[in-house]
Amino acid sequence: MIGYKGVMVRHHALSHFVASMLESPGMTSKDTLVSVTPLSFDIVGLEIYLPLNAGARLVLAPQEARRDGSILAQLLQTHQASVLQFTPAGWRVLLASEWKVSQEENQRPFKCLCGGESLPIDLVDQLSTLNVELWNMYGPTETTIWSVIGKVEHRTNPLGAPIAATQLFILDAEMKLVPQGVVGEVYLGGVGLARGYLNRSGLTAERFVADPFDDQGGQLYRTGDLARWRSDGQIEYLGRVDHQVKVRGFRIELGEIEAQLLAQPGIREAVVTAKEGPSGTQLVAYISLQAGSAVTTSELREALAQILPDYMLPSVIVVLDSLPLNMNGKVDRKRLPEPEFVSEGKYEAPEGEIEEVLATIWAQVLGLGRVGRNDHFFELGGHSLAVLQIQQKLQLSQSISMPLRVFFEQPVLKDIAEVIQEKYTLVSREAREQGELSEMSELLDLLEN
Repeated sequence: MIGYKGVMVRHHALSHFVASMLESPGMTSKDTLVSVTPLSFDIVGLEIYLPLNAGARLVLAPQEARRDGSILAQLLQTHQASVLQFTPAGWRVLLASEWKVSQEENQRPFKCLCGGESLPIDLVDQLSTLNVELWNMYGPTETTIWSVIGKVEHRTNPLGAPIAATQLFILDAEMKLVPQGVVGEVYLGGVGLARGYLNRSGLTAERFVADPFDDQGGQLYRTGDLARWRSDGQIEYLGRVDHQVKVRGFRIELGEIEAQLLAQPGIREAVVTAKEGPSGTQLVAYISLQAGSAVTTSELREALAQILPDYMLPSVIVVLDSLPLNMNGKVDRKRLPEPEFVSEGKYEAPEGEIEEVLATIWAQVLGLGRVGRNDHFFELGGHSLAVLQIQQKLQLSQSISMPLRVFFEQPVLKDIAEVIQEKYTLVSREAREQGELSEMSELLDLLEN
């Protein structure tokens, strides 16, 4: 059979998948599943074939239920649903309607199946308060819908374990097993492996590769997903290989930055991209906030600076009401707005010679039209390499030499100018040296007397 994305899925792979899902997460004739997934998305296979094989009831939701949480909540209540599969974004839509699970006596736990994208910790928290049975689902179409599932028991979001007759490996660029804690690419094999892509032999050869651990000529599928083994034996998902970028010579997994953003209080959604800014490739974070959250981008940047190295800090953090989604409920990165490299501070013209000199140099290095005295260096797109360029220009034009840490300790232009005025200009150096000589003279007088 031909599946989503032109993938040639074997009939026995689909029947094996359904049989495995009947066992875990499980379904019986007493269940009712409400299907909300478009027919063009492969995970709809679970929603159609699983209840039909279990003798359960299947309810097909109207299209508007995918976008309107109140309509879906009413549908779940009317049909006394016990199973729902959704992407993380879809679950947020439902939760925003203040959906509650029926708590009737002897009622089976409501099963929340969540897949299609990484399961955020804050969503785990929200669903856990509803007394539901939460399952994290992972897998590409090329290995027949879900290949790895896990019941979420605690405040964590590991991928889980491979389903029956499925193998999972995390390998490096040479297709060798990576040790615990090291990031690698996820490879999947087993009964669910598809035959390849219809009429795309080149792509098939690139993605379906020889299994180095099978001397019988088996194959593995390169998922393009990054992950690592945690110390507790669980698998931590870290994003896509094609979301791995190189910024100022450093290779960065964007998923690691996204994970740290989502771990901050008040953050509901987060996506990080690499954009070409005025001073080269820069990291841009797009976030949406929890209702009632008042966190600022400056506070976020300070929190991230305690965890991440400088080269992994986003130059710009863009706050949106919600992240744009495609028809399958995943974040549509192509529709993210272009960032503006501007500071949060209100523009105010530089005052005094030092501020004017600094503003001119910042504008040159960062490629900006103007810089004000309230502007924040890193909110304008500044980074450690730009600091070195500014330091060099100050040395050449003003004979001012100061340590790099000043930019990180006092990132606002007027504050840096004040530090320079007090400690690093020629006048301030002469005054300090004169003061030191005076103190030495007084000490010599004391000693002589």
